[in-house]
Amino acid sequence: MSKGVRRAGAGHGPAAAVQLLVTLSFLPSVVETQVTGVLDDCLCDIDSIDNFNTYKIFPKIKKLQERDYFRYYKVNLKRPCPFWAEDGHCSIKDCHVEPCPESKIPVGIKAGHSNKYLKMANNTKELEDCEQANKLGAINSTLSNQSKEAFIDWARYDDSRDHFCELDDERSPAAQYVDLLLNPERYTGYKGTSAWRVWNSIYEENCFKPRSVYRPLNPLAPSRGRFFICTFSCLCLEKRVFYKLISGLHASINLHLCANYLLEETWGKPSWGPNIKEFKRRFDPVETKGEGPRRLKNLYFLYLIELRALSKVAPYFERSIVDLYTGNVEEDADTKALLLNIFQDTKSFPMHFDEKSMFAGDKKGAKSLKEEFRLHFKNISRIMDCVGCDKCRLWGKLQTQGLGTALKILFSEKEIQKLPENSPSKGFQLTRQEIVALLNAFGRLSTSITELQNFKVLLQHSR
Repeated sequence: MSKGVRRAGAGHGPAAAVQLLVTLSFLPSVVETQVTGVLDDCLCDIDSIDNFNTYKIFPKIKKLQERDYFRYYKVNLKRPCPFWAEDGHCSIKDCHVEPCPESKIPVGIKAGHSNKYLKMANNTKELEDCEQANKLGAINSTLSNQSKEAFIDWARYDDSRDHFCELDDERSPAAQYVDLLLNPERYTGYKGTSAWRVWNSIYEENCFKPRSVYRPLNPLAPSRGRFFICTFSCLCLEKRVFYKLISGLHASINLHLCANYLLEETWGKPSWGPNIKEFKRRFDPVETKGEGPRRLKNLYFLYLIELRALSKVAPYFERSIVDLYTGNVEEDADTKALLLNIFQDTKSFPMHFDEKSMFAGDKKGAKSLKEEFRLHFKNISRIMDCVGCDKCRLWGKLQTQGLGTALKILFSEKEIQKLPENSPSKGFQLTRQEIVALLNAFGRLSTSITELQNFKVLLQHSR
């Protein structure tokens, strides 16, 4: 989803590090990207987030993402774009996603019910639907099967009111498991009008924002400059938050692409590494006319939102009934222990965003605004099916779904704190797909903040 530039630079390893520093020595002096201070709309400073992420979260979340439960993600990369005629899939070889062979998928993940965090769910076919049907039958045994199915559909619809994302149907023949470790997010060469149209549609048609920035229909057209009708002070808190979340997600994705850029091939083999020129183009305060630091602050704001969601949902996973089931009993226990350890860290963070400050006004107006907020984000999740590069589409869908799951956690009207231990089908629920997206999306944000620290070091060495 990048609008990247031509490939340049060096590879990995000690020799590559020396080569990179030599390359940087020929770059003009740069202004270090300054991202400091307290974030707007919350009482948290950036230095605290940096320290918390570096010393507590990043090493653990990286290890969690390598666990079998979290490395396999089921996704449909063949859904048609619902908004415009597709440009066709990118033919660049590095845009290709390699599905996971059936034989490689842990038996506990590929078998049974969609809620594969529960061992019992894998031994019961369509558990929730059956339970719901039984309850309806107990109330009125004269109900026809058609009526029961209708009631079940209504229950599903009621559950969907909590969803901020358009979820892939995991039962679709087009949905396939992907090993995320073998298909890492990085710059592939996908750019130009197709990539630009995706982000333009997100910002211009689906994002709350002040009418402030002129964006030409043709990204190659000369700029007519910027004009400001109003500032963010014109927007209510909820709309400011929405815009910051999308901007933060965009910044995070761009950081991943800058840090894992396709560099010049050596002996026919591609090498990947940091591209400081691309980083400057996207984030340097001078080259972006002050926009770069604002984008990075929005990244930190998004990190706070997802951090708060993890803290809030922790009791859901603390129940013994939640196994994170793959079929490997020992690994499953270790994975859950690591996840609970991460949750303990998230709960210890002293400056969480207060989601209760949102949608808190007039009851009718707040409900309407929340629904507008939800539908705008759901629309953005559908736009991810318009991304032409399969690898970009994969990571765009995963990170969008992860953020959508975080929003579901923060703003669901169902109780999370008092879930009954012995009843997995009642109250607030997450599917395995949502759980995998939630933790991997937060892992991507944690990685982004770590990569930002690395770029600061490179910028200092380049002077």
